[in-house]
Amino acid sequence: MKKMILTGVAALALLTGGVIGSGSIGGSVEAAQATLKFKDVPSTHWAAAAINSAVEQGFFQGYADGTFKPGSPVTKAEMASILGRLTDQPNAAIQEANNFTDVPEWAKSGVSAAIAKGFISPANYNGKLDAKASLTRGEMATWLAQGLSVVDSDYKQALSDVTNTVIPAKEYFTGKLAGSQKNAVAVALGTGLMSVANDKNFGTDRTTTRAEVAVLIARYASVAKTKPSDFKGLSELRQVGLTGTNLSIIAPKYKKTPERKISPNVDYSEVTDDFSKVRNKNIITDTNYADLKIKNWIIVNTFAKGAERSIYYPVFVDEGFTLLRGAYYSFAELELNVKSKTMTSLQAGSLLNSATINPMNSPRSDAFTLYGGPSINDVTKSRGVFTVNNPVYWSRGLLHFDKELISDVSLVAKEGPTYSVIATD
Repeated sequence: MKKMILTGVAALALLTGGVIGSGSIGGSVEAAQATLKFKDVPSTHWAAAAINSAVEQGFFQGYADGTFKPGSPVTKAEMASILGRLTDQPNAAIQEANNFTDVPEWAKSGVSAAIAKGFISPANYNGKLDAKASLTRGEMATWLAQGLSVVDSDYKQALSDVTNTVIPAKEYFTGKLAGSQKNAVAVALGTGLMSVANDKNFGTDRTTTRAEVAVLIARYASVAKTKPSDFKGLSELRQVGLTGTNLSIIAPKYKKTPERKISPNVDYSEVTDDFSKVRNKNIITDTNYADLKIKNWIIVNTFAKGAERSIYYPVFVDEGFTLLRGAYYSFAELELNVKSKTMTSLQAGSLLNSATINPMNSPRSDAFTLYGGPSINDVTKSRGVFTVNNPVYWSRGLLHFDKELISDVSLVAKEGPTYSVIATD
């Protein structure tokens, strides 16, 4: 193993703990340092390997009392210094000046380097970084996503594509995810760079700990070397953002319905398999109890395992549950304009004669409850009567592949386009 000679400043930092603020990254310390064990980081700690690796590379140091303090927060200045020293990160095409007035002297070069590499954009701040404040997970996601957009222009495109997507985090479903951080959180989740906590919140306002940063350093290096298109989750998020559905990724056998299978009353020149053409449009309904729009349509294959699973699987489906006869779940986010004060959930179900998009039922999984997704029960009272005129909630249906069952999905927008797809061989 190659040895790295520590300067007096670096050696002092190793004793006092914290983040090394100068020097190059990429080499290793001596073998004894590489296998450094901290008394507060047992081998069973979830981030033990990442912490030891981060210390080995010189990103972090332990404290004089033999601890690492994995749960301690990291300041913005500290994180900027770490990001500024990622040697594989290219410089941004457009260089912004470091005009922050509150950065301590020891961190100025590190912050400038992080800006040069595209992680931090001073234009998003009002002259002050609040450098000594603890870095939140939301801001961390923003910095890392901006860094990825410098590495590969397709990551920059992905940041744009997910603007209108459905994000698998509780804050999204409860309306508490800030618009300024939404896109970055989507990219962080879609690449596996970051994840939700046990309570299903991304935790945008939670501070970023030393242990988390140690893990993120390694993850970022891995993600930066991977093409955005290689992340299935990110591809889903982009597809939903652009079209309103992940159908083509999860159920690619569903194609545009052939003309011979379309009702003769439908002008086939108006038929499309582009869901964006009917997304958020008024759909022609079978009954007149309410106007109906479909905001998003999510498909989940309950039989998929591991990396083949939809990124939305944990949101809608409980672990271990599978459907019968090879069907997939169909979850549609609906917006209704109720025309009657006594409209019931049963009448809502009569709006569309479809087993795939059924306004009468909502997801019943424990997972969906944990994520805080709005269901029909949130907008109805006893006997299923709607309590609001413009409810928005998620419905539950089935996407069939069995030839003995009707598999086509057809939606006709009042504005004209007909969306129609069917399972193919």
